[in-house]
Amino acid sequence: MSTPELILSLSIPGWVILLVAVALYELRRSKRQRRTGTPLSATFIDEFTATFYGSKRQELDNRASQSLLREEDSDGAPPWLGIDLDRRVVHLRPDASGDY
Repeated sequence: MSTPELILSLSIPGWVILLVAVALYELRRSKRQRRTGTPLSATFIDEFTATFYGSKRQELDNRASQSLLREEDSDGAPPWLGIDLDRRVVHLRPDASGDY
């Protein structure tokens, strides 16, 4: 076995061991305090998977570009509650299923 093949064959298990250690650290730390955002271990898994699967890289790029887009109220269903402060009127739209 040549040196580059040996390094590659030993580096993948090393990264997995490092990933497990970081995940355990984050699990212990999250019990102590609430933290928002993506955990480091989840980011590592995504990047590690993207190394071997090109479609994962496209998924991550698409997810990043989607997170930058602004959400508009007009993109979804019409709101069930409309408030007109000028006329002091509230408009309620009943739910399609009949539940309120």
